[in-house]
Amino acid sequence: MGRRDNHKVQSLLVASAGGHLEELWLLRPRLGDLAEDVTWVTWETSQSRSLLRDERKIFVRFPRPRDARATVATARLAARILSGGGWSDVVSTGSLPAVPFLAMARLRGIRAHFIESAARVDGPSLSARILERTPGVHRYAQYRSWHRRSWRYGGSVFDSFAPTDSPPADLRRVVVTVGSSRYDFRRALVAVRRALPPTAEVLWQTGESDVGGLGIDARPYLGAAELSTAMASADLVVAHAGVGSALTAMQAGRRPVLIPRRRAHGEHVDDHQLQVAAELAARGLAVVAEPDDLDRRLLLAAAGRTVEAHRRPPPFDLAHG
Repeated sequence: MGRRDNHKVQSLLVASAGGHLEELWLLRPRLGDLAEDVTWVTWETSQSRSLLRDERKIFVRFPRPRDARATVATARLAARILSGGGWSDVVSTGSLPAVPFLAMARLRGIRAHFIESAARVDGPSLSARILERTPGVHRYAQYRSWHRRSWRYGGSVFDSFAPTDSPPADLRRVVVTVGSSRYDFRRALVAVRRALPPTAEVLWQTGESDVGGLGIDARPYLGAAELSTAMASADLVVAHAGVGSALTAMQAGRRPVLIPRRRAHGEHVDDHQLQVAAELAARGLAVVAEPDDLDRRLLLAAAGRTVEAHRRPPPFDLAHG
């Protein structure tokens, strides 16, 4: 990677693939001068290849939990990249690449910004708690309700969207997605299948969930472009309450029905999806339901509902010092 012009605002945007990358992609236009000349750092997935197709990018190795070699390799790559260019700022929404890149940035006197994920409604992630101990890293929450020293509210990724009036629709085309989590969410799939009319044309993206005996045409994973296109033409999107899935639906103009994963059922490590779903429902950007509450009437009432992206969303308030 060649040396860059030190007189320009040149930013490195760092995020794990998935919801973290989706958030940073949506926040980018709101970052002012920091958004004009950027290079992305993330993992190579179908999502990142599609989203960053026309962008400068560096793909790093995916560090699995307790994968010390991959973690060390990412730290070494961060040091090499940051020493080889005229970077003014590094911005990250997490998770795993955030710590080495932001820590290395501060060692070199580069401004570092960590934006906690919108999935973290009432407190920081592990990466964020580590970065709280890293001097000079600017830290931002996406919820005003945070009461934590050294954090500031910069705005929310959800500020980019607003609910719109739309006529009701039939349940002809439906997209059901439970994301790429390794945790099973069969409970939701069973409930949605039971509630949908047999005549509906359904695209089922099922991840690692057990679909045995459901009689559905399951596809574990879909490319980002294919999923977005399918959502845009669907009458209804039903999804787990993951930030990435919700954002994908809203970017496609859909107001999704969100079903939160529950820790008590072994569907996630905690209940943060309940909080994310509640926030989106309060903004009018989603309909929230538990599996036992799903029925034909609820789905019909939700079908056809839309959201739109603000043409000029508010800036995300980053520190300049």
